[in-house]
Amino acid sequence: MVSLLLILLSSIVFTGVVVRVKSKAQGRKGPVLLQPFYDVIRLLRKGTVYSETTSFVFRIAPSVYFATVVMAICVVPFADCGGLFSFDCDFIFFAYVLSLGKFFNIIAALDTGSSFEGMGASREALFSMLVEPAFFLLIGSLGLLTGHTSFASIFGMFHLGSSVSYAFAIISAFVLLMICMIENSRMPVDDPKTHLELTMIHEVMILDNSGFDLGLIMQATHLKFAMYSALVANLFIGGLAFGWAVLAFLAIEVLCAVCVGIVESFMARHRMSHNAQFILALTSLSLLVFFGVKFI
Repeated sequence: MVSLLLILLSSIVFTGVVVRVKSKAQGRKGPVLLQPFYDVIRLLRKGTVYSETTSFVFRIAPSVYFATVVMAICVVPFADCGGLFSFDCDFIFFAYVLSLGKFFNIIAALDTGSSFEGMGASREALFSMLVEPAFFLLIGSLGLLTGHTSFASIFGMFHLGSSVSYAFAIISAFVLLMICMIENSRMPVDDPKTHLELTMIHEVMILDNSGFDLGLIMQATHLKFAMYSALVANLFIGGLAFGWAVLAFLAIEVLCAVCVGIVESFMARHRMSHNAQFILALTSLSLLVFFGVKFI
């Protein structure tokens, strides 16, 4: 329950921190910190327009997507304290409940009948498929290291102390943060600010969404940012007292947001043909953690 509340709190300012960092890097003042949250509230108050070519699938997809993200957050722990739900192999539930939401997003884009949205859906499906081995190899390796199979037990038993544990934590944090960028279609895989449909991925998939539905999709994105950053935070807060753990958790959330802003400010978007190589490189890093666990 603690992790759920902290993630909900972090999601309110996470994207705002990213935008402010990008603004400062570009020499601009930028919007207020809560502007992305205000945008979501504004959209949730608006009505929704549906194309005549779409079916019920398009109408329910944003709600399913949002619900699956919330369900995934419910299994994210806070150090050794389990999430709202905690059970053996809950990381598998985490991955595939997110895949269910992504599936509905993809078929909703196809349901519009737009060739551009279909192209974006194809790319989204490809990148999600390629990033899956990196996630399972990484969490599986940490499970092998700790001898447990639930998020709470894995992060609760993972303690920093030796140089090897710090190396595992840093590599794991980097992989999780890159997975977060890919799953949210951010730099260097995608540019959320582009207006050219030929190079868009996630943004082109939601061109037909408006009002309340678009607000749900945007808020789900904010939650996913905070959710993956929470997994990063759990790598470093094991063994801390509760008060210090909360402060460290929030500090790492902000640090992850700053890192995202820096990456998006100083790193160009990859060519579409190079994205697969970049994602597979993350799998190689996860394999490095796996072999490190096997041979220590």
